[in-house]
Amino acid sequence: MRKWSLCVLVVTACCLAGCSRGQQPAAPPKLKIAVVPKAVAFDFWLSVKAGAERAGAEQGAEIIWKGPSDERDIATQIAILEDAINSRVDAIVMAACDSKALLTVVKKAKQAKIPLITIDSGVDDPTVPCVATDNLKGARIAAQTLAKLTGDRGKVGVIPFVAGALTSTLREKGFQEEIKAHRRMQVASTLYSESDAAKGMAVAEDMLTSIPDLAGIFAANEPGAIGAARALEQRKLAGRVKLVAFDAADSEIAALQRGTIQALIVQNPVQMGYQGVRLAVQAVRGEPVPARVDTGVTVVTRDNLDQPEIKAMLAKPGRR
Repeated sequence: MRKWSLCVLVVTACCLAGCSRGQQPAAPPKLKIAVVPKAVAFDFWLSVKAGAERAGAEQGAEIIWKGPSDERDIATQIAILEDAINSRVDAIVMAACDSKALLTVVKKAKQAKIPLITIDSGVDDPTVPCVATDNLKGARIAAQTLAKLTGDRGKVGVIPFVAGALTSTLREKGFQEEIKAHRRMQVASTLYSESDAAKGMAVAEDMLTSIPDLAGIFAANEPGAIGAARALEQRKLAGRVKLVAFDAADSEIAALQRGTIQALIVQNPVQMGYQGVRLAVQAVRGEPVPARVDTGVTVVTRDNLDQPEIKAMLAKPGRR
């Protein structure tokens, strides 16, 4: 009887061992991270997406990329974010269309215990981590660059993009503050592009008409820069009225090469997307997250455009 019991135990143990070897432990489900930009168009946001997807691949996270088609469409961005919260994503990475209007969504995410990281453009809540350009500093650099180009004198125009968007507000503020330090310069006009190239062209036309002795223009983002460049070329003022702009879309680089734009204040959108997702994963894991990450800016001109480090920085995702 004891021999029979021993055989049963041995067979049972072998079966259990075989089963444990044949069954692989289930892989943990992928983290789902909603990445919600201000808009899904423009080279800038496509670069943000590339960085987010790279971080997602490294961290084993699924990136859910969705945003409005227009940076002014606050209502759609709020709806997208509320859908993400209701579907119980693990974390949210967003660029806020409006620093105040998005606070309701931030509150809902906190109540749902969903970590939220802002990129590029934050919200009026210092407890929400932000990965972005130091926009005040970048705009001051833009003002210093334009001052050198104009001989440190003359009237200049400013083309911010969307009123209420923190990024736009900070760039306008930084530029204005720096220009005040240049006593022979003044901001003679401030008109918004609404992040639309056609509107950017129209407001640049208005500036050139109302201020015949305009010395320079600062365009605070890609659509404003494209519109201003078109206006200058149409009026045959390219090179005479100096143009300094944020971002580095293909059309902006082409305008730089033609001499219509004299300098680009280039951000690092790939790093914004990458670091935003990386920090979101850290937050989900309960690891500490810094309050702010500065992704830096670089001044690009026709003189340094062909330098290897500049070419590498300007290379678009998928075309390296």
